[in-house]
This record gives sequence, structure tokens and C-alpha cells, in this order.
Amino acid sequence: MLKLFKEDAARWIVPQQVAPLSEVTLKRVLKLLYLYIPLRAMLAFRIGTWLIAKRVPFFKGILYRHLFHHYGLELAVDTEIGGGFYIAHPAGSVISPKRMGKNCTIVHNVTIGMRNEWEFPEIGDNVFIGAGARVLGGIRIGDNAVIGANAVVIHDVPDGATVVGIPAKVIKM
Repeated sequence: MLKLFKEDAARWIVPQQVAPLSEVTLKRVLKLLYLYIPLRAMLAFRIGTWLIAKRVPFFKGILYRHLFHHYGLELAVDTEIGGGFYIAHPAGSVISPKRMGKNCTIVHNVTIGMRNEWEFPEIGDNVFIGAGARVLGGIRIGDNAVIGANAVVIHDVPDGATVVGIPAKVIKM
């Protein structure tokens, strides 16, 4: 849990980069937590997932409501999300992937979840999801993919692709 949160905090040290973990000190983390509300949401998420893994009763519902009430974020608290998770503006986002890789960026008002069946997207490493995007259904988003603002993604996205539109289409590989 601590390692994953350190990786999350490393995304907030230098904008649009991943700082070395050696730069993630207690003093710096406390300052980042004071300055950035989304990082506080990630701390709550990481502590919560650790407690859920330890089978602390009733904590799943309490954490879910805490994230929603305090940050406006609907985040599936039992989801595997890699370190370096960066969500710039959590309010209005619904994040319920099957799995999400390392160093993923979500901007604002993003929906990741099911479509017509009880299947959820798998998100690779280093994925950028723009404001207002929707990623729906049992699809796979490849590593290093970029999803443009307001795109509606309902099909698999290959590694390194950029997709835009409704429905999303690949414009760059």
C-alpha cells in the first residue's frame, strides 16, 4: 500500500512526469497532501484497499461513501489500480475498471465502467484519459494509449494508439 501511494505522490511532484521515488519524502508528501485534494483521495483509496485486503468488516461501503462525499469520486474500492495513479479533478468521475495499470492519468468527469453486460474495461500502463471520456464494456485499452476528451470508447484500443470521437476511432498509432 505504501509503495503504491509513494508512486501516486511521485506524479504530483513534477507536472506531467513521474519523479524518482527518492524524491518522495515525508515532508514533501505532507506538503502535497495539503496542496492537492485529489492526492488525499488517492491516500484514502490506498488505505481503504489495504484494509479491505485485510478483511476489515464494513470498510468497503464506508470507503466508497467517503470518496464520494468528500471528493465527488465514485471509485470501485476493490479494483486493482497500479501505482502512479493521477486523477487531476476527481469530482464527477466514475472509475470502475476490471484492472488499471501503472501511471494512468484521468483528467475530469471520466466514466470507466460497464456497458450492456457485467463486464468492465482493462486499462494498460501509462494511459491518458481526457476530460469527459467514457470507456465502457469488457474492452482492453493498450499500454501508452491516449483517449481524447469526450471520446466514447466501446472497442479495444491498441498499444500506443490515440482515439477520439463518438464512437472513438484511432487517429494515430
